[in-house]
Amino acid sequence: MSGAIDSVLFSLSKAFCSPLAVFVQIQGCVICLTLALGWACAAYVRNREIRRIKDSMRAGNSLAFLCQDINELEHSYQANLPRVSVVMPLKGFGEHNLHNWRSQVISLYGGPLEFLFVVESTEDPAYHAVSRLISDFKDNIDARVVVAGLSTTCSQKIHNQLVGVEKMHKDSKYVLFLDDDIRLHPGSIGALTSEMEKNPEIFIQTGYPLDLPSGSLGSYCIYEYHMPCSMGFATGGKTFFLWGGCMMANAC
Repeated sequence: MSGAIDSVLFSLSKAFCSPLAVFVQIQGCVICLTLALGWACAAYVRNREIRRIKDSMRAGNSLAFLCQDINELEHSYQANLPRVSVVMPLKGFGEHNLHNWRSQVISLYGGPLEFLFVVESTEDPAYHAVSRLISDFKDNIDARVVVAGLSTTCSQKIHNQLVGVEKMHKDSKYVLFLDDDIRLHPGSIGALTSEMEKNPEIFIQTGYPLDLPSGSLGSYCIYEYHMPCSMGFATGGKTFFLWGGCMMANAC
């Protein structure tokens, strides 16, 4: 028995010392070191931003987590912000959907803002749920439900988004597409719009995602996929691909 184990271990040691195995091991080490360096840089940038917010709050800007310049929260500034239309395709009604939708409609954006919740039909469970939500905020927000009908040429989600764009206010300068499973920071719409205004050459931008894995294997796989993608986004503001659950584009 001992001789058989020794033979297996000897064979494995030979296999792991072959040129191909050594190449794979070196490649794995390089990938791990690169990922570790990227995550360290991303953590440094996040910590720097946190320190900036804390310093601003100590200096008197108690709303630094929303806006770097507190003067931008003045009514005279907010009144001149461009109109934004928020289009959200809905399908079904899950455990956290209502909480997510509520976080989206209580935005602190001070400019003209409308919400279009787009469903396939009135039979969708989301239709009645979001209708009740809108009735709760009817005096405070400009929101409505749009029935898009069944898609015949593309995915239902894309179809709902296109119908939402057709129905949105014609004077909207920007359109923000939202997934129904994301929870928004109250200052998200303002931050996205501000960046679009500062850099007119931007056509489309997304947000920085913070995944909250539900505990399933699939959710952790998505979380691990986003982590490398977010490195460039966290350190330089640009990356090859990253979906933050939202997409703001010029409506023109």
